[in-house]
Amino acid sequence: MRLIVARVGRAHGIRGEVTVEVRTDIPERRFVEGTRLFVDPDGPRPPGAPKTLLLTGVRDHNGVLLLSFEGVGDRGAADALRGVRLEAEVTDEDEEPDAWFDHQLIGLEAVDPSGRSLGEVVAVEHPGAQDRLVVRRPDGARRMVPFVAAIVPTVDVGAGRVVIDAPGGLIDDVDDAEGRTTT
Repeated sequence: MRLIVARVGRAHGIRGEVTVEVRTDIPERRFVEGTRLFVDPDGPRPPGAPKTLLLTGVRDHNGVLLLSFEGVGDRGAADALRGVRLEAEVTDEDEEPDAWFDHQLIGLEAVDPSGRSLGEVVAVEHPGAQDRLVVRRPDGARRMVPFVAAIVPTVDVGAGRVVIDAPGGLIDDVDDAEGRTTT
């Protein structure tokens, strides 16, 4: 199975290096010279872009991961890859405890600690500091839930549910100054 592990950012320098927005918890295993990465066919892709890219260089530059690819030898070629999402082949051996792939979370029922349905996880966002679950309530409203253990104490993929212990107003609407909520 293939999963998105990075999104190409801007070109760096004149020799074809690119910055990447890392979307994997194990970049040291995903970005190794000689690894073949796949261009996400459903994402942005410049005309004539290859379907795969062979990783020829990996380095850290002041906390930013820089990658080089075979056949991408100058700034123009690197700039053409901007926005491309990169996928890696993932095996069952790559699974870690308490780590989930986005596709495992999407579709799970969101419930509160008492088991009351709050809605369904419809997306996972990775804006930077912490991931967020996007929960669609039964009324169709969407709520962003920080994906941290204090708020999401239980993820049970096998049972098809995620427990969300949210403070008032995060999932439910707050109606008045006394803090009464509705769903």
